[in-house]
Amino acid sequence: MKIFTAITLVSMLLSACSSTNQIGKPPSFNPAIETVEHSAMINPGLPLKVDEKRLVDRASLWSGTRQSLLGDRRALQRGDILTVVVDVDEKAEISNASDRSRSGSEDFGVPEFIGFPQRLGNRFPGANPDSLIGINTSSSSGGDGSVKRKEKLTLRVAATVVDVLPNGVLSISGSQELRVNFELRELLVTGYVRPADISRQNEITYDKIASARVSYGGRGQITDVQQPRYGQQILDAVLPF
Repeated sequence: MKIFTAITLVSMLLSACSSTNQIGKPPSFNPAIETVEHSAMINPGLPLKVDEKRLVDRASLWSGTRQSLLGDRRALQRGDILTVVVDVDEKAEISNASDRSRSGSEDFGVPEFIGFPQRLGNRFPGANPDSLIGINTSSSSGGDGSVKRKEKLTLRVAATVVDVLPNGVLSISGSQELRVNFELRELLVTGYVRPADISRQNEITYDKIASARVSYGGRGQITDVQQPRYGQQILDAVLPF
């Protein structure tokens, strides 16, 4: 009981501290520095080889470099930026039903057993030796279930190439924060993409991202009111009823 009381008091103090920090002011942004995106931009990594010809004709508009007029501007190396298009419009509907029934009957009798049935009949006039034990069982079960879900989300976010794997696959990570009044919306995207799937507009759709992790949420006064308090969450997890 003492441990439970201590846990409750600690949760109340933490809840009070987190709530008082947002009184009268909007939620603060996460720092944009010291992130994986910032680290990839300031440390793009060393090139695999130095092309002297490209160093010579870098100023030409028709050179083969990425900075030329017809150069490939798609994200290819660590620190490059590309646009991720999240366009989710999914609908799922599942319905199933099950029905099961079973019945059984058992009858056990002892007509002759060293005179025992006759003695049983004399001692208990209502007993029938031909049917001493009778068992009847029956069971039935039925179940219905249905799932209906519809999701629609359209977003665009700029992601940074944070790593280039040995097979050429790009590891990307992107974040976006939008604050309106006292509510902050957060969008996080991570995953792995192939350079060939990136379009000429330097864009890629979410369905071409392997191990895609897309998170869209927020924090602020409205979100804080919609969430149950810490004490209620602890009680819901601890109480068995």
